[in-house]
Amino acid sequence: MLNLLNKTVVIHQPDFLSYLGFFDRLLKCDLYVILDHVQYVRGTSRSWMNRDKIKTANGEKWLTLGVEKAPVGTPINQIMLKKSVEWRDNNLNLLRENYRKACFFAEIFPYVEKMYDFKCERMMDFSLNALEILLSLLDIKVEMVLSSTLDPQYKSNEMLVDILQKVQATIYLSGVGARDYYDPEPFAATNIEVIWQDFKHPVYPQLYGEFIPYLSTIDMLFNCGTEQSRNIIRS
Repeated sequence: MLNLLNKTVVIHQPDFLSYLGFFDRLLKCDLYVILDHVQYVRGTSRSWMNRDKIKTANGEKWLTLGVEKAPVGTPINQIMLKKSVEWRDNNLNLLRENYRKACFFAEIFPYVEKMYDFKCERMMDFSLNALEILLSLLDIKVEMVLSSTLDPQYKSNEMLVDILQKVQATIYLSGVGARDYYDPEPFAATNIEVIWQDFKHPVYPQLYGEFIPYLSTIDMLFNCGTEQSRNIIRS
């Protein structure tokens, strides 16, 4: 249950079809600040903004949005999708081919088609529309705001604290991946408590043999359907 005396905030980039741990954090916060004004990063271990992994008969495989090349330093909210429909068709075919035998394919695939039918030019708009669909399927309701509307200042930890102060946060719920560049001083100086996510990945029925964790949430939905997925992510 949320503590009404505190305001817990999550700050994260608008990733595409995120894994279950991301939605676990949204279940435990009052506000999600969508970090859309920072640099778009591509082709590194930090790059989940235009892609996530699904499971195939041959193991993990990337499901990737088609985006236009952009100069280094381009903000996430200025990354444009490729106008060609080829990448949309390829994504749909990849999902259809690998999940058509999943127990809840007939229930979930129409929602996936709705994602790819969404007409927009920016990558961020596509990902946020997909996020809204996943939040509805998982029955997660959370307030959201774009960081670009908050006139964020500074960089790194100081930037996070600036954003947290502007949304009147008392608690910052962070993913453990941020520990490597965490500086406690600016948080302590503003009396913002930092809580590190303690996420234990659930195991659920999956196609193609041994369970693989940390895939896109769409994998769980295809295999378990909406009702069971809602229970799994809250277990």
